[in-house]
Amino acid sequence: MTFTKKQPINTLKDSQLVDDIFVVKIKRGISPYKKGQSFQLILSDSSGQTIDYKYWGGTDLDPIQELYDSIKADSVVYVKGRVSPYNGKLQISSNDLADIRPLESNEYDQGEFVKKAKRDVDDMYSEILTIISSVSDLALKEMLHSIYTDSNLVEKIKTHPAAIEIHHNWVGGLMQHTLEMVRYCELTAKIHPSLNRDILIAGALLHDIGKIEELEVTSRIKGTPKGQLLGHIPIGFSFVTKKMDDFKVDEGLRNKILHIIVSHHGKLEFGSPKTPMLPEAIVVYYADEMSSRVTEMIDFIEENREITEDDFMYDRRKGHNIFLR
Repeated sequence: MTFTKKQPINTLKDSQLVDDIFVVKIKRGISPYKKGQSFQLILSDSSGQTIDYKYWGGTDLDPIQELYDSIKADSVVYVKGRVSPYNGKLQISSNDLADIRPLESNEYDQGEFVKKAKRDVDDMYSEILTIISSVSDLALKEMLHSIYTDSNLVEKIKTHPAAIEIHHNWVGGLMQHTLEMVRYCELTAKIHPSLNRDILIAGALLHDIGKIEELEVTSRIKGTPKGQLLGHIPIGFSFVTKKMDDFKVDEGLRNKILHIIVSHHGKLEFGSPKTPMLPEAIVVYYADEMSSRVTEMIDFIEENREITEDDFMYDRRKGHNIFLR
């Protein structure tokens, strides 16, 4: 039997009966309560939202322990239960061993848990190669072409998401985000002809290259151990530094592009070791902001417009209302 995802987490309502599949993001341990033993999971799906699940078991610990041990982080689980509020948030709860079980890989489609690409990935990839061919500096062009045609990287470049939740968190999201940034940079270069187009293009194409190692896609998008420990800025800086050594990129170009990588979050408190010191670095920073923030708001509107008749909805992440109509 193959299970199909029926309803995204962000549309679940109080008192609703649930009979659906989810990804296990976090497991909490077994703990006693007055009627027996319980455990808690944090479940997720392709909506990017999470919901707590609570299993309320009886006094016989062995079957509860066996069930708990069978559920792993990133497991896809079948869940039956009821939605109810708890501590100001919605929670799914159930109390029968048959109400939750992990699924085998042939019982669900992994594509249901990571959002599908919003643009054709091969078209976007061809567009990036065309952009690279327009770079003037020969060593820089060869380096960019080498990175984007590396057989070990191409599939990840084409399919990787740009983030776990906030923006472009779908198949091909990183490539789409990168292309949007390139277009913002090209527009700015037309407005300000004194800007170095090669630096802008390279900065946009390389600013998030570390995310290929920072994130991984299983049954959900998550951080890798390396990504959690280092982050995509140091990973990308190290990767590009080595490539520039290999291709003997001019030192002036090299330092400016590396500066863009380490400054593209704009502020120290946002994770950048340096703040932008070049006009091109300012452009890449704001191109990153434009692509991510505009996409984030459009996604919020598209995901919530059909589930309410209200004109406005409160965005908890932003801390203010968003107009939906």
